[in-house]
Amino acid sequence: MMDHEEDSASEPDSDFDPSELTDKELQDAFAQGKLKPGLNIVVDEKKKLPNDVNGLKESLKDLKKELPWVERLDVTAAPVPDPSLQNGKEPQEAEGDAEDDFKREMCFYHQGQAAVLFALPRLRKLKVFTKRPDDYFAEMAKTDQHMQKVRKKLQAKQISMEKSEKAKQLRALKKYGKKVQVDVLQKRQKAKTNMMNQIKKYQRGLSDKLDFLEGDQPPQKPSGANPKAKRGPNAKRKYKDQKFGFGGRKKGSKMNTKESFNDVSGFRAKVAHGKGPQRPGKKGGKNANKRPGKKVRQKMKNKGR
Repeated sequence: MMDHEEDSASEPDSDFDPSELTDKELQDAFAQGKLKPGLNIVVDEKKKLPNDVNGLKESLKDLKKELPWVERLDVTAAPVPDPSLQNGKEPQEAEGDAEDDFKREMCFYHQGQAAVLFALPRLRKLKVFTKRPDDYFAEMAKTDQHMQKVRKKLQAKQISMEKSEKAKQLRALKKYGKKVQVDVLQKRQKAKTNMMNQIKKYQRGLSDKLDFLEGDQPPQKPSGANPKAKRGPNAKRKYKDQKFGFGGRKKGSKMNTKESFNDVSGFRAKVAHGKGPQRPGKKGGKNANKRPGKKVRQKMKNKGR
């Protein structure tokens, strides 16, 4: 019986799981020594660093050196009052200026201005030069060889940029020229199509105007202003008008009539039958205009080569 009670008392120890316990139970288990080592780490309290004011002052005295002002050039002065502010209120006295970038930069500017107004008279009193002389010589931080390399690199970059810009301009001009060429071709095609339509209308009798034959020529001056208009058409124009007619219907104009068929005044027998005088190099007779055979033409063609 006692053995059973001892076994039942030892069961909680064997089934002990620290992960299932609350903070209070963990503290009790830690106090009883039931927690195994390594599962928990004891954290010490954060150390409070003492504010050793006296020690800091002693360190400041060690660092501080008694040097003349011209060696230190330290200036502590209030900013110059800003005339833009009301009642001459200084920037540091204004509330909320730390959030305003412009006002904060102006405060720095006035602070520097006040330092200059304080330091310049003292420097002049101590006979310290504050302006660089005209013949001042400063040694370059970079060597001449290094500056030559920089200069060459800048020149190469500038030349490259100029070439790139020139190439862009050439591409733009080429694109513009191509566009102009396309416009000209389209204009020509449009004019040609318009002219063909006008010609078809004229052939079908839908229009009797021939203005489209002039194209894009400038309009002619009135006949009264042209001195050649008073002379009339030349002899060649008159002959063609007499032979082919001037305007009107031309179809069938050369057809024989009864009068032209009976008129034989211009008939010449020698010329009609090939007995009259012929031009040099021409053979008269029946077969005067007979074409040579194929073989003869081929031989004549080979001789010509």
